[in-house]
Amino acid sequence: MAEDEVNYASVVIKTKKQPQSEAKIEKETVYDEVKVNKEPTQGPLSDKAAEKCRRYQQLACCFGILCVLLVLSIIGVCVYQNNITTLTAENQDLRRERKILTEQIETMEKTWNEQNVSRAQWSVDQYCPKGNKGRSCTSCQDGWKKQFSSCYAYNDAPPSDQRNWEGARENCSTKNSDLAVVFDQTEKDYVNTQSPVIKGIQGYWIGLRAEGGKWRWIDGSDLTNQAWIQQQPAVDGQCVTSLQGREWESVSCDENNAWICEKKALSV
Repeated sequence: MAEDEVNYASVVIKTKKQPQSEAKIEKETVYDEVKVNKEPTQGPLSDKAAEKCRRYQQLACCFGILCVLLVLSIIGVCVYQNNITTLTAENQDLRRERKILTEQIETMEKTWNEQNVSRAQWSVDQYCPKGNKGRSCTSCQDGWKKQFSSCYAYNDAPPSDQRNWEGARENCSTKNSDLAVVFDQTEKDYVNTQSPVIKGIQGYWIGLRAEGGKWRWIDGSDLTNQAWIQQQPAVDGQCVTSLQGREWESVSCDENNAWICEKKALSV
């Protein structure tokens, strides 16, 4: 406990009145000690004020938290609403695209069916042409020659209509065929007969070209008899032509030549 503070107070005691004649009235001063406690006074009123202040602080803190939560809730609702609007617009776009695709598929199916019917009818007319006694079916359509289990047709186009190797293959594909592939010497000899010497034709493309340093057929198989190409090196960009009266020859695939198409014969 801190020491008490000591204050001094003056106490003046007046004496009875003296006659006016006396020169001076003496005053007697007495000093007494008064002790004052330095500790602040605490009472019920100060405790209640402090408690009330703490309650106000708690309420202010709760109110601040509620305000923050409210702001966050408003932001969340705005973001959610924006997402809903975006998703709705995307959903509508997807529905429109789906409708367009459905219409396109239906159109394609209709066209495909029509083409299939036309192709089937074309095949019937080609392989089973009508005659005086009705239809007579053959293994190869008109203009093709059957040999072994295949049909062959050579294109003796003039120089102005000749094509490079890729172009010749594209032409064969329009006839449901591909460039001729040879499996044995017998077939090689026959293909040679389908390579007639005609003015302006230097050779007929067949389905053999150089790939990766090897002679390879369009069906993916490798050339097994290198003598057929007279040991000519397989340089990429080179393709093979056939011509009656000479051996196969390696030339640039970009040159223009005639070509020989082949496809499987029908069983009748």
